[in-house]
Amino acid sequence: MPTPDYILDLRSKVGHALLLMPGAAAIIRDDAGRVLLIHRGDGRGWSLPGGMMEPGERIADAIVREVREETGLEVEPVRLLGVYSDPAYTHITYPNGDEVHFVATTFECRVVGGELRADGDESLDVCYFAPDALPEPIVCDHSLRIADAVANRPEAVFR
Repeated sequence: MPTPDYILDLRSKVGHALLLMPGAAAIIRDDAGRVLLIHRGDGRGWSLPGGMMEPGERIADAIVREVREETGLEVEPVRLLGVYSDPAYTHITYPNGDEVHFVATTFECRVVGGELRADGDESLDVCYFAPDALPEPIVCDHSLRIADAVANRPEAVFR
């Protein structure tokens, strides 16, 4: 997965220091209630579609862009499921030593177009899975986010 230029510029100034990064993830379910996951191109396993917000972008636009890039689907966010920032799950140290603490806004999204496909870079495979039969390994707290989504709470969660 290519690192955005603004992150490369920032890393040239701060080295491997911890960065706080806003991001978004999508819960997309099919008619059978299965949840769409991507097999990540970075070798970390399976995850919800999503990624980092870019400068000048709204968080809702970020999830639309990331889903399109990773899955080929056009989506619209329909509700906020939660904001996930627990460092126990969202603080990552990459193999090169870069540290990141993600704050991930997770949206329920509806498919409005496109064709399901992996992009071969960020996603190697894209598949729907039953919430009680998720593949392993699944990254960070994504299984918790899926459990929160299928609980159908009327309010957003903040973890």
